[in-house]
Amino acid sequence: MFDVLVYLYETYYRPDACPDADVLVKKLSAVGFEEDEISQALGWLTDLAESASEYCDRSPLQTAFPFGIRIYAQRELDVLGTEAVGFLQFLESAKIIDPMQREIIIERALAVSETEVSLDKIKVIVLMVLWSQGKEPDALIFDELFSDDDDEPRLLH
Repeated sequence: MFDVLVYLYETYYRPDACPDADVLVKKLSAVGFEEDEISQALGWLTDLAESASEYCDRSPLQTAFPFGIRIYAQRELDVLGTEAVGFLQFLESAKIIDPMQREIIIERALAVSETEVSLDKIKVIVLMVLWSQGKEPDALIFDELFSDDDDEPRLLH
């Protein structure tokens, strides 16, 4: 599923540039993706759009107390892991994502149905949430989202 999501991001500069579902399924099949992967990815994206819409409806409630702290439930910590939680906190403190986007990212990570979602997959989810909202991360954040854990460790100066 994540390979399909990355392909969509790289191929279509924004969600509304994607063809309708039937044509998109044919194109993805022609590229070599399995029907099961395509179905999962498109279902995940449909649910992403619904989640984003639900959170936008709650916008006034979400921004009433912008100084609040997010406490993670044990299930969220189990699925995300401490590295991903730290990454989300970094993105939020750097103003790359807002609290509503964070909640959408968490919800979409839990929807993956894996016992633990890797940091690489969290990065793809972040990218897809931003992409679905027509937001493109700046070059430094884009590099962070696509950096490999095998790369040399970054040094703080």
